[in-house]
Amino acid sequence: MSIKSNTENPLKNWQVNREEIQFLGKDLQRPECILTEPNGTVWTADARGGVVKLNHDGLQKIITPYSENDLNNFEKLSNLENRYVLAQGSLPNGLCFDKNGNFIIANWGTDHLETMTRDGKMTTILTEIDGKPMGKTNFPLRDSKGRIWFTVTTRTNPWTEQLNTRATDGYIALIDENGVRIVAEGFCGTNEIRFDDNEEWLYVVESTAHKISRLRVKPNGDLYDREVYANVSGFPDGFAFDTFGNLWVTLIFTDQLIAITPEGEELMLLDDSNAESKKMLFEHYQNRTLTGEILGSVQGTLCPWMASLSFGGKDMKTVYLGSLRGTRVPFFQSPVAGQKMIHWR
Repeated sequence: MSIKSNTENPLKNWQVNREEIQFLGKDLQRPECILTEPNGTVWTADARGGVVKLNHDGLQKIITPYSENDLNNFEKLSNLENRYVLAQGSLPNGLCFDKNGNFIIANWGTDHLETMTRDGKMTTILTEIDGKPMGKTNFPLRDSKGRIWFTVTTRTNPWTEQLNTRATDGYIALIDENGVRIVAEGFCGTNEIRFDDNEEWLYVVESTAHKISRLRVKPNGDLYDREVYANVSGFPDGFAFDTFGNLWVTLIFTDQLIAITPEGEELMLLDDSNAESKKMLFEHYQNRTLTGEILGSVQGTLCPWMASLSFGGKDMKTVYLGSLRGTRVPFFQSPVAGQKMIHWR
């Protein structure tokens, strides 16, 4: 990232004012990933098999290829065990736009990579890689060359076992003019990925290892020189750079928002955790005894199972938070603008 030298970090001594947090949308289902557009439109992933279109004038529209009968069946799956542990149904997770403005969807429920037009026409892109089921597809990302990168968290089934085994079976794959291939593997709970401004480094969340890694990017998409960028104080899920060079990170389960400064310092920006349940969570993590029931008992009140963040607004200073168990999208103003994703440039 390009860093503004000789200036004070705008996040030092700054935290989100809870009283200034506003909310967008209502009755959303698993709004895990948020995409913003320059015209002010906000999109969220939705557990009804598609996305929800939102704007600040009150518009809310579900876009999905599924029928009303299908949606009723999805509703029957909407309990903790089915939806969040067994991951049943169609569960759009990470989103990005392709070069035509359609959605690339990493589907946590079907374990597929999909594409959907803005009017709800769905096509499955990938169901397997190297002749094997892909595993828990998590997050897609488009680069400046139009290539699609995506992560798979784990091939462990059920995925919750990986929280205890710490299996390093996560990977990153790339779709380009030559097809699809795995470009890096051996990650512990691969989650979101982001580039720096020049696409020289690819940053990778390793949720179960509590760290952010990064790899250098060759012009052909090969990755090398893997290193740990930062260790963090919880389960990182989503992240985004700001224009100063801070890396904002959501910590799922404990529902905290932190920032890693260019110097490597961790700043707490928003803490919606519960001290007692947080202590229990980390005790079970250390003992490798986490269960779906334990995870289900840990959540905050503002953005339960805080999973992602996205910068938007006309000045890129509005921060939107995605979650797995929330029903609306919290947002607030940042003192520094966010890095523009490729569809903003």
